Amino acid sequence: MDFTHLTLAYWCVIVAGLLPFVSAWIAKAGAFGPRDNVQPREWGQRQSGWRARANGAQANSFEGLPLFIGAVVIAHQLGAAQGRLDLFAAAYVVLRLVYIALYIRGFSSARSAVWSLGMLVNIAIFFIGR
Repeated sequence: MDFTHLTLAYWCVIVAGLLPFVSAWIAKAGAFGPRDNVQPREWGQRQSGWRARANGAQANSFEGLPLFIGAVVIAHQLGAAQGRLDLFAAAYVVLRLVYIALYIRGFSSARSAVWSLGMLVNIAIFFIGR
């Protein structure tokens, strides 16, 4: 496989695609055993505090992923300036990382503000084409 065709924006798609799994790993670390894997969704519903919030961050990360993937692919197809697209895609990933951290820590107002910024960046990616 030739990785030279993967732009920074495409690498950001890969990273964004892995973030839900990172959130799930955080939620489950030290508290999820083999028996819980029989019905993992029920395990998640029984959680509270930071584990429940990490599980919520996982769900939200999956929910936002299709729009980001679409935005990056469409921007590439429309001939967006690569440097600009890379910058916006990286900004989105950084905002998602901050969002997850704020979500897990329970800072709901800051989390919502960062989510809004991430959504604006994501939408802006659609409009950066030539």
